[in-house]
Amino acid sequence: MNEGKPIPPGQAEAGAPEVREDFGAGVDPGAAGNEPSGPATAAVEGSAAGEASQDGSRADDEQSGPFGARPGTEANADGDFELERPAPVKPGSGAVAGAGPEPSDAGEVTLLSGGGAHADPDGRPKPLHDPDPYDTPPYGEPGPWAPAPPVQHPATTPAHGTAVPPLAQGAPVPSTPVPGAGAPVPGPSAPGAPGPAAPPVSGYPASPWQNYDPWAAAPFQQSGAPIATQQQRRKRARKTLVLGAVLIALVTGGIGGVVGATLERNGGIGGIQLPQAGQEPKGRAADSTAGIAARALPGVVTLHVKGAAAEDTGTGFVLDQRGHILTNNHVVEPAASGGEISVTFNSGETAKATVVGRDTGYDLAVVKVRGVRGLRPIPLGNSDNVQVGDPVVAIGAPFNLAGTVTSGIISAKERPITAGGKKGDGSDVSYVDALQTDAPINPGNSGGPLLDGKGRVVGINSAIRSADRSSAQTGQAGSIGLGFAIPVNQAKRVAEELINTGRATHPVIGVTLDMSYTGDGARVGTNGTGGGPAVKRGGPGDKAGVKPDDVITEVDGVRVHSGEELIVKTRAQRPGDRLELTVVRDGAERKITLVLGSADGS
Repeated sequence: MNEGKPIPPGQAEAGAPEVREDFGAGVDPGAAGNEPSGPATAAVEGSAAGEASQDGSRADDEQSGPFGARPGTEANADGDFELERPAPVKPGSGAVAGAGPEPSDAGEVTLLSGGGAHADPDGRPKPLHDPDPYDTPPYGEPGPWAPAPPVQHPATTPAHGTAVPPLAQGAPVPSTPVPGAGAPVPGPSAPGAPGPAAPPVSGYPASPWQNYDPWAAAPFQQSGAPIATQQQRRKRARKTLVLGAVLIALVTGGIGGVVGATLERNGGIGGIQLPQAGQEPKGRAADSTAGIAARALPGVVTLHVKGAAAEDTGTGFVLDQRGHILTNNHVVEPAASGGEISVTFNSGETAKATVVGRDTGYDLAVVKVRGVRGLRPIPLGNSDNVQVGDPVVAIGAPFNLAGTVTSGIISAKERPITAGGKKGDGSDVSYVDALQTDAPINPGNSGGPLLDGKGRVVGINSAIRSADRSSAQTGQAGSIGLGFAIPVNQAKRVAEELINTGRATHPVIGVTLDMSYTGDGARVGTNGTGGGPAVKRGGPGDKAGVKPDDVITEVDGVRVHSGEELIVKTRAQRPGDRLELTVVRDGAERKITLVLGSADGS
């Protein structure tokens, strides 16, 4: 490489040494000498000595081939960096055939270990630019940069210490003999033209330069493997991206699964917060169960009754603002002959109550509280308007749980039931043409209201049908969905009579029934109570033509199957109501019309 402006080929500077290389048969060349011109001086080293320089450095020279000088160029003292010469061949290693001419007498330049040819400073040419005091790489300013030397085609060189005969300047490069091979290696072609790569020397390790060929159509790496094409690199990049994406997905999925399982098992991060609905208006539709209960509860009370021999708990509801409360007779019966009745309102207020009147046959009673203000009576409905399937709401204190609200439907109407009978003489038996409901009714609900869809009283809860119990079972029975209520039309009449007179009247036919008859219908007995006639003289039955042993099968066209059912159908009427009876006498049916009489209840 030249420093500064390059010297045109073929023109030597004044005082520049002439480079010459000599090859002698059987002579070990030392270093190629450069002949000084002018005052340039150099240390001369004899070519016959055949020794290499002390530091083992190779002589550098600018050459066109692997060993000779490039034709038409001369060395530049200190202005050029010369290429390193091949290592000299040791004596006895063999001579290269076709040795060149002997070195000239003009003198030889000794190549120092540093590789530069030194001439007399006074005789060297002046640089084309001033030295750069700042050492600006690579050459400094302001001079122009020197162009890079042309790339030489590499060739095989002998190992260090192998004797190489010098070539005369300008002489063609001879073939290089390969040790152990008979055919010589052809030299490189003309400068600038690509030449074939030299084969490796036998017995020596292969040089990496043997695989490098800048003029080859397909470049090779140092290892000898072909460089991948652009398409191959793209495919490789796509494969790498796909594999990377799959790996990331697998790792992410695994981490997500572990985290998800941990969160599910531990309930998430931090404290557990359950979802909850926000605040809603407290008001409900008037015909909903909640709306009905909200209006009726202030008028429902709980009764605690204590008597001399027994005590009981039941329910009642306010009839008017005077303090009258309607309930069942069997609720207040323990205090009938002396006891205490305590009434607790839905607000928690408590008051004492007294019995106004009661009736065993209808199982109804009226009590009254005093000194209580703000009473809220519950309106009464019409039980004749009730249809099977209508929704109903029952309110009471089952098992002393005050204010309990249940709901259901009307399961049946005019269901004849009898309740009581604990005394054995039948005086405490009640006959009810009841409304059947599946709204849960339990002990403690007795006397409570059964409300329709508009919050009006249509019945008074009185009795339930419980599942059969064995003798081993104890305690009170609960609801199985069979509850019975006294129709409010009947209860209203009885309550009015109890409030007004203290006693209730019962509609009667005026006959004595044979309760032991097991056939279909109700049979009139042959003898009355106490030995009297079975058909009371002058009574409603006698006037209508009813005879002993007549079997009554229908009342107003409704079939009756027993004496209890006939009583229930009769009690459902008012005194003075007209009834049409179907009577079977001597196997023949006949119709009899009668007007119900009246009898005082107990």
